[in-house]
Amino acid sequence: MNVSIALAMTPEDGSRAAHPDLEDVRLAAGGDVAAFERLYRRHVDRVHSLVSRMLEPDLADEVTQDVFVRAWGKLDTFRGDSAFATWLHRVTVNLVLGRRKKLGIRRERYHPDSQVVLDRTSGAVPRADMGAEFEAGIRRLPERAREVFVLHDVEGFKHREIAEMLGVTTGTTKAQLHRARMLMRQYLSP
Repeated sequence: MNVSIALAMTPEDGSRAAHPDLEDVRLAAGGDVAAFERLYRRHVDRVHSLVSRMLEPDLADEVTQDVFVRAWGKLDTFRGDSAFATWLHRVTVNLVLGRRKKLGIRRERYHPDSQVVLDRTSGAVPRADMGAEFEAGIRRLPERAREVFVLHDVEGFKHREIAEMLGVTTGTTKAQLHRARMLMRQYLSP
């Protein structure tokens, strides 16, 4: 058993941690398939959602399965320094970035109407039918802008964390987020 996981599972008062992920990670790392299935069921929807936003939706099922296969093989690297969901999220992002590179997914570096986007800074009033349009807008974003937008605005990561994951500077992530937001305003305006 990984000592870090054991320490994370035992709070200062000596009681077992309330979150079931830690116990299931410990059991799954020891080969308990049922424990890993519980982890899978607890996290599959969030992983699938992230994958479908960062890649094309038709790849989401396959890549989600790949994430859990990779997670199963790397459970021994989970140290318990963060929540299992955070660790799994990073596994997901790394796999998605690798898949994008492998597939050679490249998008236009600059939107042809980029000046128009910069000129339009006011957002539209949200509408009830915005959900599907929002997802479609995310899929239209250029590759790096989409990655940063999803990681920051959808998943809640800080610029420093995103920069580390993507191997860029925080200035780059801030610029890409601004670009993504401007494009999303354009895509979602009536």
